[in-house]
Formats: sequence, C-alpha cells, structure tokens
Amino acid sequence: MNCIGEIALQEGNPTSGFDNVQFFEQLDLHRTEKGLTWKKAADAAGVSASTFTRIAQGRKPDVDTLSALCRWARLDANRFVLDEASRPARKPMNEALALFRADPNLSESGKVALEALVREAYKHFREGA
Repeated sequence: MNCIGEIALQEGNPTSGFDNVQFFEQLDLHRTEKGLTWKKAADAAGVSASTFTRIAQGRKPDVDTLSALCRWARLDANRFVLDEASRPARKPMNEALALFRADPNLSESGKVALEALVREAYKHFREGA
C-alpha cells in the first residue's frame, strides 16, 4: 500500500481510494457520542478545526492527520480504503454542513443549531423518506 500523497492508494490499482464520506461520518458519530463541538473534537484529536471541514468537503487527510484522527476516534484506517466498485455516491449534505461550520460569521451555537435544522429538514424532504 502506498501512503504518499493521496493516502491509502493501493499500488498497482489506480482506481482505489479513500472513503472520505464514511470516514467523516464515523468521526462525526464519535464527536456526537462524546458531546463535543467540532472545535473541542479538533483539540482532543490534536488537529486544526478546519481539518474536519476539509474532510467533509472531500479532501483526503494527510497521513499524520489520518493517524491522529483514527487514534482519537479509535478507528481502523483500513476500513476506509476503497476500490472503484465500492466508492459511495456523493453526499451533498455533508458538503453543505461543512460550509456552515466554516462560516466565520456564525457563532458556535449558531452552527450547531443550523446543522440540526438542516439535518431535520433534509430528512423530511429527502426522496424515499
């Protein structure tokens, strides 16, 4: 496995990659279970708060960040290695929430409230729900 540059790319298989969506969802689940804000989660994990935003926007963490986040959330990084057939569809809601979290004009409590509101509205209006 080659972990230089884009992480978790298997040698000889250019269609493999890293499942940012699932990784972010697991980090969010751990953060929620601990009752932490994104800022406090970042402090506890030893990363910058913008790290979570970048991952939610689809950017892959570097090896040191991946290691720190996996240690903090007690995750096995191998769970998030994909081949082309197992890549998930995009999740625009995660991208939208990341934009709200990154907005410097919102207070932390405002970000939390807005995130809860958007999640509930999305559940209500999602097709097939």
